[in-house]
Amino acid sequence: MRTITDHLGREITFPYPPKRIVSLVPAITETMYHLQLAKEIVGRTRFCIFPKDKIANAVNIGGTKEIKLHRIQSLQPDLIIAEKEENTQEIVETLEQYFPVYVFEIQTIDDVLRMITDLGDVTNRQNQASKLSVNIQTAFSYVPNLQAKRVAYVIWRNPYMVVGKDTYIQSVLEKLGFINPFTSLEGRYPIVTIEDFERANLDYIFLATEPFPFQEKHFAEFRVMDSKANLKIIDGEMFWYGAKMIEAAAYFRKEFANGV
Repeated sequence: MRTITDHLGREITFPYPPKRIVSLVPAITETMYHLQLAKEIVGRTRFCIFPKDKIANAVNIGGTKEIKLHRIQSLQPDLIIAEKEENTQEIVETLEQYFPVYVFEIQTIDDVLRMITDLGDVTNRQNQASKLSVNIQTAFSYVPNLQAKRVAYVIWRNPYMVVGKDTYIQSVLEKLGFINPFTSLEGRYPIVTIEDFERANLDYIFLATEPFPFQEKHFAEFRVMDSKANLKIIDGEMFWYGAKMIEAAAYFRKEFANGV
């Protein structure tokens, strides 16, 4: 048995190294497979869709916000992986009555690197984690910088919601050189109005393919709000953290090498 402190300062005790792991976080699930934990991952959410060739071997335990407790109990995990934003406090409090629950908190690129290191330590995959961290840092050292272009990253429609402060996506936008005027609003994913878009003096409006599936057919309504801003569909999966960041860095180089 081993006792450690998670990212929220919670002390947890679990069998080390854990042989049966349930992940409630899609990006971390993918990262764990990258750390060669395929045999240890016994459960995952229905939103854990990567890597596509391996994910079916783990039991679907529900969603990130609505779990099937009886399925998790049937798996008898040694450790459950959660994340502060991705999963609710209620879910964590329910599960920790039965099993050790390690909660990460991801808001920045640096948080991701810490997560990978700690995940490697928790699962006895230190070497794999170190290699992944170095590869991500190398890949991100070559992403382009758009130098102070003003952008809105839109994630929802009716009502319109955008990425705000204290989010991993915002950290990536900063890395790419963008200015997000909506970080001044309250909340990590604030609701915004047509007037907010008009006042923001935007160079670009990014419409993400998830969680709302924006398509080019939605361009017209944004042109009414802001006729000057350039509109672009953005692959939302490229803003997942963890192992996906290596693929994402290549995507950013391709999409933004010559501007937007």
